[in-house]
Amino acid sequence: MYHAIRSISYYVLRILIRRHGKQTIMNLPPFKLERYFAKYEFNTEFLMCSSDCEAMPIADLLAMESGSAEKFQQSWLGYTESLGHPALRKEIAKIYETIQPEEILVHSGAEEAIFLFMLAALKENDHVIVHAPHYQSLSEVARGMGCMVSPWRAREENNWSLDLDELRHLMRSTTKAIILNTPHNPTGYLMSKSDFEAVNKFARENNLLLFCDEVYRESEYDPSLRLPAGADLGDHAVSLGVTSKTYGLAGLRIGWIATKNKTIYEKMAGLKDYTTICNSAPSEFLAEVALRNRQKLIARNVGIIKSNLEIVDDLFDRHSDLFEWVRPAAGSMGFPKLLKGNTEDFCDDLVKKSGVLLLPGSMYDDSRNHFRIGLGRKNLPQAVERLDEFLNKN
Repeated sequence: MYHAIRSISYYVLRILIRRHGKQTIMNLPPFKLERYFAKYEFNTEFLMCSSDCEAMPIADLLAMESGSAEKFQQSWLGYTESLGHPALRKEIAKIYETIQPEEILVHSGAEEAIFLFMLAALKENDHVIVHAPHYQSLSEVARGMGCMVSPWRAREENNWSLDLDELRHLMRSTTKAIILNTPHNPTGYLMSKSDFEAVNKFARENNLLLFCDEVYRESEYDPSLRLPAGADLGDHAVSLGVTSKTYGLAGLRIGWIATKNKTIYEKMAGLKDYTTICNSAPSEFLAEVALRNRQKLIARNVGIIKSNLEIVDDLFDRHSDLFEWVRPAAGSMGFPKLLKGNTEDFCDDLVKKSGVLLLPGSMYDDSRNHFRIGLGRKNLPQAVERLDEFLNKN
């Protein structure tokens, strides 16, 4: 069992983990992306780098289902079931082909699920292979536990694809897990079915856990290219899902893992007693409504993304001397490259002078002058106009 004692400063999160009588200090560095967002997110006019899709008022969500508004008013504001409300777990399970409700564990967003998976699956000196560039917690939690982390780098020159031969070379005797993110944040890369099958086969043959970050699944621009969920492929895999990204309901703070691995599931369920214990009752009710109507949400949000893609394509065509990019195939973001100057200076100048926020690639430890652009917000056309004005003046 784990016991966590947290001491938070601005610079470092230090966690004391007691496991089997042994104490380990976990040192976590500042979460660069989240600190950057905290500086600008709620005082900037255009968040042109947002990773989620357009949100909506609660009333609009409830209007999707007859009678749900009245039921919501009667929601009981008590504690909820630690594993997640049975009705919500049933709706989540419908996303998958073979997963049952009892194989779903609901969390307060993706971050809690990532954190608890790492604590449940890994120990000091284990080795982890992580799809890069990546959301910081996918590597730093493991590294903070004393694990060795090898980035498996996507290459822009290969349309952000991953080299399967490199995966084989990264393998060590101490490797315990592969962390895969597809559709990918921040590039919008969608792994091919043949490559995904090869990674799955490699994990099975080498007795590795396969953690599949699938928070942008169902946002593929061509649904025929959608990959199977990792959790449906066997008990070596864990799938991560949320209401925040494809469905555009980040304010619910609802995430989950799906897995047939009973050992990992039970460890994570036990660890949750030390974090959130249970989820918000109103959020679980609203998430249940959302998932019963998820096809409506998907159609709405992918429609916004596709419309915005045409605008961004035109922007980059008109400023081809400044930008180049690999067009994303899924998700609500892309990772263009700035051809002149420095992205941190460019992004800083842009937000201060024009009120348009882009995210420097350095937040992902990218050193090749990329930045993240968000495609899921309705006000992107106005943000592009403001960006255009900035570019024409500078």
